[in-house]
Amino acid sequence: MKKIMLVTGASRGIGAETAVLAAKAGFDVCVNYLQNEDAAIEVVKAIEAEDQRAIAVQANIAVESEVMKLFETVDNRFGRLTALVNNAGILEQQSDFEDISLQRLKRVFDTNLGGSFLCAREAVMRMSHKHGGPGGTIVNLSSRAAVLGSAHEYVDYAASKGAIDSMTIGLANEVGNQGIRVNAVRPGLIYTEMHASCGEPARVDRMKSGVPMKRGGLPIEVAKAILWLSTEDSAYTNGSFIDVSGGR
Repeated sequence: MKKIMLVTGASRGIGAETAVLAAKAGFDVCVNYLQNEDAAIEVVKAIEAEDQRAIAVQANIAVESEVMKLFETVDNRFGRLTALVNNAGILEQQSDFEDISLQRLKRVFDTNLGGSFLCAREAVMRMSHKHGGPGGTIVNLSSRAAVLGSAHEYVDYAASKGAIDSMTIGLANEVGNQGIRVNAVRPGLIYTEMHASCGEPARVDRMKSGVPMKRGGLPIEVAKAILWLSTEDSAYTNGSFIDVSGGR
């Protein structure tokens, strides 16, 4: 069976590392991106260098019609999906809880939870034995923030990732007998561009002293956990979480 993976938010960071690592493991990969087409094309080239097929598809996963078009593109170009990585997410400026507006909360939840929900739904419709699919895997990107809460920084983001944890458990229980395994990875302090969007590009260096390993993590270290959950190496793992956080 041909292995086909869709990685959302795959033009940079953890998503890009996951896409290339998946190609090395024999997956054809759809590289989803929102804005940075040039970066997405570079990821496609890296996948093709591994002799795997790749496409870059622009879509805002917070918009249902764009999600449906994204999955239809994968159907038409590659065939039935076998692996989804719900990686795309947004983070807003650091803020105390009392200063978070409802509009901001909705923006964060629409992408981080709503987008992951929509993508998982479309993946189930294609993978599930009930719908004639081959089975497959869904890996959701949660965060250690879901457990730690991110007080005085972004409780809204943490809450969205807590909801991802609940969705992961519920969906894993619902489709485990349909050939689909659903798991999540919770990254900790990882060196990615996302920290710049919260107003502190050097946040990992500021906080790494609180990590038992005394360092920040690398995107490839998270990608390796994602890939393990996306392959038969983890065949009996369902509804589980891997914390990639140096012990924090």
